[in-house]
Amino acid sequence: MSVLSQLKPTLVWQYFEEICKIPRLSKNEGKIRKYLLDFARDNNLESKEDKIGNILIIRPPSPGMENRKTVVLQSHLDMVGEKNADYPHDWSKDPIIPVVEGGWIATKGTTLGADDGMGIASQLAILKDKNIKAGKIECLFTVDEESGMTGAINLKPDFFSGRILLNLDSEDEGILYIGCAGGMDTVGTMIYKPEPVAKGMAALEISLTGLRGGHSGDEIHKGFGNSVKIMNRLLWNLSNQFQISLSKFDGGNLRNAIPREAFATIVVKKSSVNLILKWIESFYSTILEEFRDLEKDLKISAKKSELPLTVMDKESQNRLLSSLTCCPHGAIAWSKEMDDLVETSTNLASVKFEDRTIKIVTTQRSSIESSKHDVAAMVETCLKLAGAEVIHSQGYPGWRPNMTSEILKITLNSYKKLFGKMPNVRAIHAGLECGLIYEKFKGIDMISFGPTIRGAHTPEEKIEIKTAQMFWNLLLDVISNIPLK
Repeated sequence: MSVLSQLKPTLVWQYFEEICKIPRLSKNEGKIRKYLLDFARDNNLESKEDKIGNILIIRPPSPGMENRKTVVLQSHLDMVGEKNADYPHDWSKDPIIPVVEGGWIATKGTTLGADDGMGIASQLAILKDKNIKAGKIECLFTVDEESGMTGAINLKPDFFSGRILLNLDSEDEGILYIGCAGGMDTVGTMIYKPEPVAKGMAALEISLTGLRGGHSGDEIHKGFGNSVKIMNRLLWNLSNQFQISLSKFDGGNLRNAIPREAFATIVVKKSSVNLILKWIESFYSTILEEFRDLEKDLKISAKKSELPLTVMDKESQNRLLSSLTCCPHGAIAWSKEMDDLVETSTNLASVKFEDRTIKIVTTQRSSIESSKHDVAAMVETCLKLAGAEVIHSQGYPGWRPNMTSEILKITLNSYKKLFGKMPNVRAIHAGLECGLIYEKFKGIDMISFGPTIRGAHTPEEKIEIKTAQMFWNLLLDVISNIPLK
């Protein structure tokens, strides 16, 4: 018996559990694409795939519903693959094992993939259930949302026909999203000179683990610790108080996740080892006091390790640590139009050492295009002062709210009818594909909603079971009330 077989809505959880068995990291969605095309063939549904890998599956209108406008249901196929450093998981083949924990669905050691597996599962359930009364439905599945939105960027204007779109990629039941931030990446690459390790030295391996991390859009304002910033602070202080040489700095993994772990290897005089270990213990206590209950699982430890062959040259080391010290992270500005909405932010996502180079990845988001580029310039300046070569990604636009939207009115009416209260209507600081879709399909009317998902982009990701049923009921009611052509 499957883990989720007793939950409702039955079909949604059935497909979600099937999806959990299929590897689908960004840019590696081949297996889930095949699964969808096989599903369409087995259910005699029209389908197509474009050159980039986006898929469209069409559900014909129910009898008597042929005169309704076509509605597009949209989700993304890829997921963020984050795992704890000590958890064995091969993202190319290992399944995700969902577990029931109280009123939530979670997993162990890795991300769950509810973002956006719940959207995919809901689309499949609607495509499968012939008893659902609705007009023509086009289910759009895009690729590579999490690492660049290349699926949405490469959509062709004739790939689907509907001009009402329900984006199923939100994570807060009770909130209807009608706008989102635009985003871009700023990446710096430094080259350093490896130097041999002097005789009579000792090596220390420093580990920082246990931070909450989180989605760099949804949770950037919550004050969670950034492992890259904290580790850099530790190293910067050590470099000013002791003679240390940096051999390795590895922090963070994904551009759109607040980094949770960081590791460094330093070389020091043998006579300084005990003093440095005590200093690190004191630093750990200081950081715990600063974050208190916000980061109660944070761990910082250091131990002696085997001497590396090389370390960074001193000039590059000083430039790197100084650059990361001044590089901003977090909310930069708040919206003047909507309460409690971050307007502009930046995420210092990762630092990686590899073959004489150091790669620093950051992500900027803003509801205002000019502000997005301004904070990117701020980050670029910090990195260039360290001698890094800096490039910016093409980025993606935001989605401007429309309070007179027809689909907003329909969804508000459905929500009040089903649950006896009005939902919140908001914009979101995270990036949704809606901005790119709106650019290509002028006049399209869009809304985004979903069940409650917490800890997206981290191994703490989980779905609240009761809100999955609420999401499903709302989705069914909205598609049954799509207006006449």
